[in-house]
Amino acid sequence: MSDLNLSNWEERLVAPETILNYINPGMTIFVGTGPAAPRTLIRTLLDVDTHNIRDLELVQLAVQGETFLSVDKLNAPNYRLKTFFSGFVAWDTISTGQVDLVPAYASEIPEIIKSRKIDIDVAFIQITPPDESGYCSLGVAVDVAREAMDQASLVVGEINEKMPFTYGDTFVSIEDFDLLVQAGHTPVTYALPIVSEPVKKVAANVASLIKNGDCINYALGPLFEALVPFLSGKKDLGIHSLYFTDALADLVNSGAVNNRKKSPFRGKSLVSYALGTKELMKWLDRNPLVEFQGIDWVCNPQLIAKNPKFVAIYEGRKADILGSVAFPLKGAVITGPGEGIDFFKGAEGSTGGFTIIGLPSRDANGKSNILLSIQNYANQLRLRESVHMIVTEYGVANLKWRSLRERAQAIIDIAHPDDREALIQQARQRKIIYPNQIFVTQSAHLYPGHIESTQAFKGGVNVRFRPMKPSDEEAMRRFFYRCSKEMIFYRFFYSIKTMSHDKMQEYVNVDYAREVSVVGLAEIDGIEKIIAEARLVQDEDSRYGEVAFLIDQAFQSIGVGTYLMELLIRLAREQGLAGVTADVLSENLPMVKVFEKSRLPLESTLNNGVYQMKINFLG
Repeated sequence: MSDLNLSNWEERLVAPETILNYINPGMTIFVGTGPAAPRTLIRTLLDVDTHNIRDLELVQLAVQGETFLSVDKLNAPNYRLKTFFSGFVAWDTISTGQVDLVPAYASEIPEIIKSRKIDIDVAFIQITPPDESGYCSLGVAVDVAREAMDQASLVVGEINEKMPFTYGDTFVSIEDFDLLVQAGHTPVTYALPIVSEPVKKVAANVASLIKNGDCINYALGPLFEALVPFLSGKKDLGIHSLYFTDALADLVNSGAVNNRKKSPFRGKSLVSYALGTKELMKWLDRNPLVEFQGIDWVCNPQLIAKNPKFVAIYEGRKADILGSVAFPLKGAVITGPGEGIDFFKGAEGSTGGFTIIGLPSRDANGKSNILLSIQNYANQLRLRESVHMIVTEYGVANLKWRSLRERAQAIIDIAHPDDREALIQQARQRKIIYPNQIFVTQSAHLYPGHIESTQAFKGGVNVRFRPMKPSDEEAMRRFFYRCSKEMIFYRFFYSIKTMSHDKMQEYVNVDYAREVSVVGLAEIDGIEKIIAEARLVQDEDSRYGEVAFLIDQAFQSIGVGTYLMELLIRLAREQGLAGVTADVLSENLPMVKVFEKSRLPLESTLNNGVYQMKINFLG
């Protein structure tokens, strides 16, 4: 293109109302999504009522935010909206039949447009002014703009000088447009979400699951905003996400995100949309660190799976005790299960990948977000197999490959403490859990979550420690049967050949008013399993606490026992106890050494082959 033509592109601008002369009844008009929405053209189209503006079908991938400024006009016979995702504006109109919803995976939509399953007559596309070579940028939303432009007989470009010039598959020639209009509105921006204290705790728990080198996805919502301070200390994170946000820009600036270990588009954050503030728009302008590609790339499960350790993170609205999830409808931007399934499938195919759903245990009205069933809630993801982790401010429920009974117990364990007893009762009635399942009411509030930590031991072994939960029943049962007869005798002082449900559920339902049980979890053959358990039981008469340990033989002599002893001593001090005691068989030399390493005043008496050991805090 010559410099002369470039300098004259503004002469091609027409008044937005002129576009209406090219519209005929029955046409299908594609309009960009979210920040790509050509607001001037949309307003011009919806704010008129002329003889040719009749029976028009508007196609938009997702309705996000105030893009249809006069969405109430969709009630009129002049217009009907067809969308693939409900977003959070269109759901009410979809549910009342005012909008056509096309269920589809996000990765399929480009092919739906290419195959002309939906015929596009007109494409309204928002673009930047052309550069010196005559190329415009699609800016902060790519989705299926190219497919729509290729199909449409009339392509209208809305030139917006406030749209960031972005890199990737975003370049379109100014000559590809039949008509040009000047934008009268700035691109759609999104305010930063408000983060509550419970959501901050959810974010902390989610971040604890993210490891250095993981590749993650992001969206606009309180959970993702709250994740930033907890992820900023990570290293070598990668981004393969439908959305880029202010929070992601903060993570990139923190150095946590460098995309060095991801694939494809190594070294760049791969996205289709950017949702955020004016500051984000400025940050993205000509920023080579962010690669914008169409959703056929970004949402393709096979490409997502090429990222090792891909973690799909989503914000939930409600969850039931079997692992079904309802996504938010308002206050957060998410396209819906169609997009989520693409990323979930990608995570499942990724080496070391998994999925996370994060949500606070209660909503803003104080009602439980963990329910017996979410059957009556809209915008659901019913693929329980794809939900690996559900996270609340009360912990993490690991659901992958667990039975329905185990899943229910794990999810109940992370519900609000005041809601757990009712959920237990409901689950009993539905025969989802054992009819005699124990619930220790006071323990729900006394759970000592502050002791949770991950420690590194000799040989590079990482062990995660946390208080025991009722949902540990099956894991503890398996741990029991992995232990030798000798280890069991050392722990209980008598032989135990079997550990039935009745025995084990009494053991794992800890009364935290008078005792504490800590489990250590480590990977065995790629699966996290309980490898240690330590318990402190108060003696109210003597004000001493009795301690006992059970440690997998494969994890002995690396420092686990010493750490657990130090932890129990700290907990005993917090409870105001005078010291700790234990009965240790004389041949159990590893445990004798654990006591000797405490460096506290130690009394030891040997009677009939058993050491009565006592550590005094007061000297």
